[in-house]
Amino acid sequence: MAIDWKGLNPAPVTLFKDNGDVDFDGNARLAKWLAAIPGVKSLVILGHAGEGTFLTFEEQIELIRVYKDATPLPVIAGITGEGTKVAEIEAKKKFDAGASGALVYPNHGWLRFGYQKGAPQDRYKAIAQSGLECILFQYPAVTKANYDLDTQLEIAAIPGVTATKNGVRDMKRWYNEIPALKKAFPNLAIMSCHDEWLLPTMFDVDGLLVGYGNMAPELLIEFLKAGKAQDYTLARKYHEQLLPVTRAVYHRGSHMEGTVALKHALRARGLIDNVNIREPLKPLGDAADAEIRAAVKASGLTVVADALAA
Repeated sequence: MAIDWKGLNPAPVTLFKDNGDVDFDGNARLAKWLAAIPGVKSLVILGHAGEGTFLTFEEQIELIRVYKDATPLPVIAGITGEGTKVAEIEAKKKFDAGASGALVYPNHGWLRFGYQKGAPQDRYKAIAQSGLECILFQYPAVTKANYDLDTQLEIAAIPGVTATKNGVRDMKRWYNEIPALKKAFPNLAIMSCHDEWLLPTMFDVDGLLVGYGNMAPELLIEFLKAGKAQDYTLARKYHEQLLPVTRAVYHRGSHMEGTVALKHALRARGLIDNVNIREPLKPLGDAADAEIRAAVKASGLTVVADALAA
């Protein structure tokens, strides 16, 4: 059955024990809480927000199994292997572990050196053979790993590519490329991942694929509904309500800090009991924790308390 991307697709954090091991029981509880919220369509793990590349491959496979057992929602796995053959094998193993979809990362060598024409298309073709539904992942325009429009259109035409997660973070390109993708492929689900400035993209999308979905899924679902209804006034209301959290989590020194800040926000909501991370991430400290707690309170996000006890 095809995945329904038309809603909120959170990218959950990965929880760790105090000794550094993956807390599989804690991750299962977080998965169950997110999956129980109406409007959440899938759970996207092993990406940036989930510290996916900081896990061993064995941990990645086990986390997929844990999520698959914990929730009826589709489990989407980040595919990050460098070489095309490596990524193809990775995708097949993650499909066998229970994943339904793939968030296909670019070969990260392309971040520095760029890519040769045709290489991204071959990467998607190889991964799609695994049986995973693939998400076209558009990186920020400031990197050399983002795709021009022709490349995006050719990837979108590959059988098994059913959605795009667009994080171009260049509105001139967004306003040109998103309409072109929609026109050429009306069934391609358009998802924004502009965590730090969602409002400008909210009126053009079918869904959201965001780490933000960890900490404020209830409000993001309403925000998305307002965007789909083309109700700017209501969408602006949710934007303003969430702005303290947006600033505290995503307007930091780097997007990597946002991953750590997500855990502080989850703890402030009573959803997790620690902010353990893995290197190369670094702690934010007590001052940042106090700032994030105040932002969560200012945004009216409730303390969930015992929601994960079940």
